[in-house]
Amino acid sequence: MKQRRRADRRAEARLAPDRRAEPRILIITGLSGSGKTHVARALEDIGWFCVDNLPTALIPRFADLLHGSEELRRSALVVDMRERDFLKQFPRVFRELKRKGISVSLMFLESEEKVLQRRFSETRRPHPLAINQPAIEGIREEKEALRPIRKMADRILDTSGYTVHQLRDYIRENHDVRAEAGPLVLSVMSFGYKYGVPSEADLMFDARFLPNPNFVPSLKALSGNNAPVIRYMNRQEETPRFLKKLDDFLVYVVPQYIKEGKSYLTIGIGCTGGRHRSVMITNAISERLQERGYTVKVRHRDLKQS
Repeated sequence: MKQRRRADRRAEARLAPDRRAEPRILIITGLSGSGKTHVARALEDIGWFCVDNLPTALIPRFADLLHGSEELRRSALVVDMRERDFLKQFPRVFRELKRKGISVSLMFLESEEKVLQRRFSETRRPHPLAINQPAIEGIREEKEALRPIRKMADRILDTSGYTVHQLRDYIRENHDVRAEAGPLVLSVMSFGYKYGVPSEADLMFDARFLPNPNFVPSLKALSGNNAPVIRYMNRQEETPRFLKKLDDFLVYVVPQYIKEGKSYLTIGIGCTGGRHRSVMITNAISERLQERGYTVKVRHRDLKQS
């Protein structure tokens, strides 16, 4: 019976369209100081062709070059407020690319005001909109001006809590051209609500209703990666029921995302501290997705926090 289910799952995975050869453009924009340059450099390191500050009017022409060019098959374009007509032209150009059926997505980077202030202070660079005034004035002006473009984004990434190395790791995990092996790359991440919800999560599930191993003295110092915690969780009546319902939901919804043309899907599983319940559930659901033939990347965001 198990062999038959595995065969069915492999067949299901084969039914998903193979879009590995399809050219794709990732457009990166967002607030000044939020890490756009670091993202572009990380993408270059993993096989993307990157262009910084390409004039918006030239984006459609660049898109025309993609077909038939292996070098440009995965291209990332950094565009932002450095271009005078960016705010006026970009929404129209982006919608035009979508209408033409070009596989294009928009990543918007942002950070908290206090973090941006600190970054400009540390680098001693003036904010592009605050040459002769405090950086906070330019930060707030830019944030308001970019609000309509932020609403257009396929992915909003808050880099406030990322170091340069963590940001590079995130890009490598989610956008490595050399690691593409299927129609959809799934990322499943555990997190702790007390450290904030992950802005990059497309789907989020709350595991705080499950019994908490943190209150069991022998389990407190362990994590959801350890066998005693896993055994404890599996003995709870709610755990297998939750996993079954979550698995059933993902069996339905993941193919819908593939059908819609999505290349990346991030699923967040949260508990209070991101150490026990969310880690165990993340590992368990990742294994089930892998059994169905999907490429799954696992990340435990807050495991080292507590």
